[in-house]
Amino acid sequence: MLLHLKNVLSRDELATARALLGQGAPWVDGRVSAGGQAVARKNNEQLAQDSDVSRQLQSLVLAAVQRDPLFFSAALPRKIFNPLFNRYSGDSNHYGAHIDGAVLYSRNPAQWVRTDLSCTLFLSEPDEYDGGELVMQDPQGERRIKLPAGDLVLYPGTTLHQVTPVTRGARLASFFWIESMVRGGDQRQLLFEMDMALLKLRDSLGEQEPSVVQLTGTYHNLLRMWADT
Repeated sequence: MLLHLKNVLSRDELATARALLGQGAPWVDGRVSAGGQAVARKNNEQLAQDSDVSRQLQSLVLAAVQRDPLFFSAALPRKIFNPLFNRYSGDSNHYGAHIDGAVLYSRNPAQWVRTDLSCTLFLSEPDEYDGGELVMQDPQGERRIKLPAGDLVLYPGTTLHQVTPVTRGARLASFFWIESMVRGGDQRQLLFEMDMALLKLRDSLGEQEPSVVQLTGTYHNLLRMWADT
C-alpha cells in the first residue's frame, strides 16, 4: 500500500523546520547511515543525528505524525525510527535504486526497528527544485512522487526505490521507518480499508447503528488477532 498524507506539518511547523535546516545546519555526507548495498548508490547530505537541530526536528516530526489519525490507521505503529533529514543539491544530488535494510538501529530511543514501512516527508516545494522524484517500482509499474512541502508518502519497506538527480535548487526531506503492530502488509491494508469504510458509515448512519457497532467490533477483533505490542 502506498499512501499520500496531506498537510502532516502545519505551515508554522514547516516554517520552523525550514529555518532550522537553513544556513548553519550541520550537514554531513549521507553515506554515514547507508548499509552495504546502499553506500555505493547514495550521494546526498544528511543532518548530523546528534546535533541540537536534529533533535528539535525529530520532536517536531514525531509530534506531527503521532497526532495524524490517518497515519495511525495505515501504519499501526509499534516503533518509529528516529526521523532523519537529508538534502539533495549541487554535486550531492541523487540516490540510486535500493531497498532499505530490513532491521535498522534507531538512536533515540535506542532500539532496533523492523522496517515494515518507509516514510518520506517532503520539506521543499516542488517548484523549488528540478528532478528529485522519489521513484518506486511496484507490481503496477513505476511510480514517480514529488509532493508539496508538509506532505508525506508512506510505502512498504520492501519497495525498490530511488531519488533521481536534483539538477536545480535543493530538495529537503525527512525520512524514517515504522515497525507496525501488524507485520503483514495484506492484513494492514485490510484493516485500513475497513477503518476508512467505518468512518463513512459512522458519518452516514451514526455511532449507535447496530451494524456499525458490529463491524467496529469485527475490526477490533481482527486487530486483536493480528497485532503484536
